[in-house]
Amino acid sequence: MNQPASVADIATAADLLQAYAAGQRSFSSLMLSEVDLAGADLKGADLSYADLCGSDLSRTNLRGADLSYANLAEANLTGADLRGAMLIGTNLQTANLAEAALAAADYDPQETHFPDGFDPIQQGLKRDR
Repeated sequence: MNQPASVADIATAADLLQAYAAGQRSFSSLMLSEVDLAGADLKGADLSYADLCGSDLSRTNLRGADLSYANLAEANLTGADLRGAMLIGTNLQTANLAEAALAAADYDPQETHFPDGFDPIQQGLKRDR
């Protein structure tokens, strides 16, 4: 059985997708900004504390993913599936969340940062506290 890739060795979107396809799910503290992951399947991945700022995550399957304390500033999440994701302390302040599926995603009203005018309750998110 192959050893999981070290998060420090994941330098491209292809590296991440290859590690995920090999069964790895732990990508905590991944530093991979401004990459194209449009349409990727990262369901259930641990991307807590990851820096994916400026990345194209449109139509990406992030269902049930842990994005706690991740930096998603300037990320394109148009049409992404974030149902049941952990968004505790996540920076989404300048992210594009148009048409994103967010039902039952967990967030912290004091620590999660949404774009101006975004209403997490109206979008079906669940308060963590």
